[in-house]
Amino acid sequence: MANIQYRGTGRRKTSVARVRLIPGNGKITVNNKDIEEYFNSEILKMTIKNPLIISETTNKFDVIVNVFGGGHTGQAGAIRHGISRALLEADAELRPILKKAGFLTRDSRMKERKKYGLKKARKSPQFSKR
Repeated sequence: MANIQYRGTGRRKTSVARVRLIPGNGKITVNNKDIEEYFNSEILKMTIKNPLIISETTNKFDVIVNVFGGGHTGQAGAIRHGISRALLEADAELRPILKKAGFLTRDSRMKERKKYGLKKARKSPQFSKR
């Protein structure tokens, strides 16, 4: 019997998530830990589960994720993006639902680089006339 799995890569800020969907009962594993163990915020867990809830495939797939880079919020966004892409690979008819929710768009906002002569990207040193 063929091992069926659907893959998707999600990115946000500096986080990259490699997602695999395997037919199962809805278990989500992030970096070999359960989602409850990896993320302590309910908001981040809901962010990750949103594509599955909207597409009504919560109990159809087990989700296995490898994620690295960035912080927890960026990782959650990357996982959501990867799950959405993997769901498209599984069923192309979900595209209008996921696109309307905005899950297929890569959030391209990045941290602006620090410029020389400044303290941060835009913050300048305090000005003194004398």
